[in-house]
Amino acid sequence: MGRLIKNHWARLIILASAAYQVAAAVEGFFWPKIFWDFATKTLDPAVKPIPVLQTINLVFGLILLAWEWPLSFLAGSSLHRSLEARLAFLPLTALAAALLYQGTNAAIYQVIGLGVYFWAYSEGEVRFHLACF
Repeated sequence: MGRLIKNHWARLIILASAAYQVAAAVEGFFWPKIFWDFATKTLDPAVKPIPVLQTINLVFGLILLAWEWPLSFLAGSSLHRSLEARLAFLPLTALAAALLYQGTNAAIYQVIGLGVYFWAYSEGEVRFHLACF
């Protein structure tokens, strides 16, 4: 048996969550709803009449897709290899997804991916360019 490469496992989790976040944002344009509306109605202006939260989730999801399935100009760069940058950015995307009703599953997956990335970072794993494998 081989070793578990945790940063690649986390990459696949985040890819799935990013695709889910993009789909949730698109669905949120048609059926706007805040997840926390059962507790308070003060967050409703974030989704209607202007879809601010849906747009934020769409942009964050596309950024995560471009980062984890790297675009040609991003592949191999220091930003692409940086686990620290991911550990700083993923809580923001998870928070945005958790606020949108359709994005709660994406938020859960992103928190799991964040935990796996932290596990990889704490064990000293280094992220290499995909062409190295």
